[in-house]
Amino acid sequence: MALKPRNGVWAPADQPHTPIEAAHALAWQDAKRPGDWTPVERHFRDGHTETWWAADARLGGYAPNSPCRLVVATTDPARLPEKATWYLATNLPHPDAPHAAASPHTSADLAEIVRLYGLRPWIEQSYKQVKDELGWADFQVRSDRAIRRHQTLVNCAFSFCWDQWFAPPGPLDATAPDPCPNDGPERGTYRTPPAPTALLAKGLTRHPFLAHPRRHPQPLVASLDGQRPTLRTPGPDRRGHHRTRH
Repeated sequence: MALKPRNGVWAPADQPHTPIEAAHALAWQDAKRPGDWTPVERHFRDGHTETWWAADARLGGYAPNSPCRLVVATTDPARLPEKATWYLATNLPHPDAPHAAASPHTSADLAEIVRLYGLRPWIEQSYKQVKDELGWADFQVRSDRAIRRHQTLVNCAFSFCWDQWFAPPGPLDATAPDPCPNDGPERGTYRTPPAPTALLAKGLTRHPFLAHPRRHPQPLVASLDGQRPTLRTPGPDRRGHHRTRH
């Protein structure tokens, strides 16, 4: 789980109080003398690799031998750039921790934790596709069983879409017969609409988009002025008094 760099915790005055303070407390000189940092090589989908640096930090109850660890991963331990630094809380035990053998979770070194969290952008992207394009969020007003079935169908559709996306295109057989030669369109005969013979908003704009209300104020105001309602001449009211227009 990601932590905010300035999310404070209770600690003695002489100890770090935020994840970014805990990261700055780690020893670092340069790539040849990394101190507390360990180089981690990240592999990206396009084939290129980057060298990141990771370390176990100490903050409050977070420690390498604690049930919950604070792992910092960054491209530059000296500057800790905001957009290239992760502060991660994990319950995966350190391989050298005393409780690693008895822990219900598999131990993980720094490289494995960085690799696992690197999958997060793909998970978020896939979740957005499933929710927006395939209707994951369209489960309202359904029973529990219907929601489970709906999610299963969405997952199947997403898997088929990914399989088709990565599958190499096969050769097209131009001699293959039409499987339904006598069937017409599903919704009747398709008619091609005639080409337009005039421009919309002619005289107001020459650009191929909707007329902006402030682009041609004079013609627009003139068109509205020509359609103004007729004003009635004030007459006497019910008491016989003439109304005065202000």
